[in-house]
Amino acid sequence: MPYFDAASAAPLHPVAREALLAALDEGWADPARLYREGRRARLLLDAAREAAAEAVGCRPDELVFTPSGTQAVHSGVSGVLAARRRAGRRLVHSAVEHSAVLHAAEVHEAAGGTRAEVAVNGAGRVAAGDLAAALTGDTALVAVQSANHEVGTEQPVEEVAGLCQEAGVPLLVDAAQSLPWGQVPGAWSVLAASAHKWGGPPGVGLLVVRKGTRFAPQGPADERESGRSAGFENLPAIVAAAASLRALRGSETSAEAARLRALVDRIRARVPELVPDVEVVGDPVHRLPHLVTFSCLYVDGETLLGELDRAGFSVSSGSSCTSSTLIPSHVLRAMGVLSEGNVRVSLPYGTAEAEVERFLEVLPGLVRSVRERLGVPAATAEAAPAAGAEGLVVDALGRRCPIPVIELAKVIGRVPVGGTVTVLSDDEAARQDIPAWCTMREQEYVGERAAERGAAYVVRRRV
Repeated sequence: MPYFDAASAAPLHPVAREALLAALDEGWADPARLYREGRRARLLLDAAREAAAEAVGCRPDELVFTPSGTQAVHSGVSGVLAARRRAGRRLVHSAVEHSAVLHAAEVHEAAGGTRAEVAVNGAGRVAAGDLAAALTGDTALVAVQSANHEVGTEQPVEEVAGLCQEAGVPLLVDAAQSLPWGQVPGAWSVLAASAHKWGGPPGVGLLVVRKGTRFAPQGPADERESGRSAGFENLPAIVAAAASLRALRGSETSAEAARLRALVDRIRARVPELVPDVEVVGDPVHRLPHLVTFSCLYVDGETLLGELDRAGFSVSSGSSCTSSTLIPSHVLRAMGVLSEGNVRVSLPYGTAEAEVERFLEVLPGLVRSVRERLGVPAATAEAAPAAGAEGLVVDALGRRCPIPVIELAKVIGRVPVGGTVTVLSDDEAARQDIPAWCTMREQEYVGERAAERGAAYVVRRRV
């Protein structure tokens, strides 16, 4: 069964598996003890730290292992902000950061700090100049991911790092998605990453704090991992994580990245040709080699993912239809792109070309089937204008995405050019998907106004 969700968790790397099994026999003792078994465990831990540091591009004494990438982010954010309280209490981050950063920002704000969220363009990329403009005299930390976890867009980290260095503000980089493909460039101050993203075992994160960066670990003091990560180290998992990360720094990694990039290019080009009304999102140039995201108009994302699973493909989604919150992904929302029918394909190392071809073969039929079940007509805007219908109201209250958009598409042809359709909806996704539909359909989105329930979204027919 093709597994196309490496951005969530990559399959265990063969090197990681071998190292894990070996370390289970040799690395079970407490590395803080001085007896023979403890000394052996300490040697393994030190070797793992050196290997990981070499792969990251930092000094071994700058790197500590944490119980997860999320914990690394939380510790990195809180540690820098606490150490720089006298400089200020302002946190600056992009609008598309991982939820780990956003949750840490919420805690900081609740404790009396402030934060500024910097917008991204339609491809999900932040402008270094916009981040620089957000730096004020009381800015304590800037947080920017190296590459986005949902759409694969790479951020201008090196340029941002230079601007932060000039301003005397530390930069924290969430490198979870990019570290499997190479070191993060630039004069960043703090870096966080997660082993299960590069084929290491789950339960291991990296936190790097470069020398000269003010850092005050929060929480109860602990003597392990330089006081920056509490608790007994999961040494077998750490050894396996470091071994697999080091293995990815070989020459075969760049060749595999090029091969996967070609497969992703094929998906990016072929899906819009094979499936009508599809929007491929994310930067087409500045992106990870293995990841592509697209959204299918008039499609229930949860149903589509279920159909793909039954067809043998494991993929992910940022669609609100696939979550319990009913709120579209904050990444897609920040980009202002279509969220319904969203599919994220992230290819693991070794993905066969034949698997990608089969995905392209089955996808059109599955999308067509889902649309037929939702009652999407073959031509959604071909109806003749209704006599005297200058404006219509569509009541889609209580109906989830993509139904409000489908109902809009059904009636837009019933008003003359210049006439309006007002969609009543209490689904949060409508706020994002109706304007996106207007862009795709070359119609005019007039705006939103308050309604007794939900909101009223007004669209003017242009074509």
